Amino acid sequence: MPVRVKICGIRDHVGLDAATQAGADWVGFVFFSRSPRNITAQAAGVLARDMATGGPERIGLFVRPTDDDIRRVLDNVPLDGLQIYDDADRTDVIRRRFGLPVWGAVGIASMQDLPETCAVDGLVIESRAPAGSDRPGGNAHAFDWTLTDGWQAPVPWLLAGGLNPDNIQRAIRQSGARAVDVSSGVESSPGVKSSELIRRFVQAARA
Repeated sequence: MPVRVKICGIRDHVGLDAATQAGADWVGFVFFSRSPRNITAQAAGVLARDMATGGPERIGLFVRPTDDDIRRVLDNVPLDGLQIYDDADRTDVIRRRFGLPVWGAVGIASMQDLPETCAVDGLVIESRAPAGSDRPGGNAHAFDWTLTDGWQAPVPWLLAGGLNPDNIQRAIRQSGARAVDVSSGVESSPGVKSSELIRRFVQAARA
């Protein structure tokens, strides 16, 4: 089965069209004000409604959201799933409350950080946020990809953090990932997606 690809941080039709034309499996909308990829629910709703049937699934990324935060977005955006940065208990509550597939984001530094069990539908595995960072996630930093090689994951998972068109094949080989998530690695500047980099990334991931 081909490696599946998520293009995260979509903010305009250029990035959305490029991800769709490249054959991405998911596109991600970031609802977190501190991110250069932040998008309003209204703007994401316009993009989501313009997507053709059969295109990528729509994933909403939230950081420690309240229920009202999620409801406000869902009132505007027909999301197919939620990617949550919060503790496991809260993530489980969100999954049960909203009835959508939920991916839990997990930052790792060693094999001991890899979950053996979980109550979510998927995991996004990336490096821990750098010390002092005001944003969660890998922040374009990669971890040692060999840590996940041979990991018996409890649910399907995506490799994220520090990926780009030039290293994605090595990352897949070393990690054993069957799905990958990229954001800054396909941008010409923070928050600005490059159609060419998206095309190259998807092509390389599936080569």
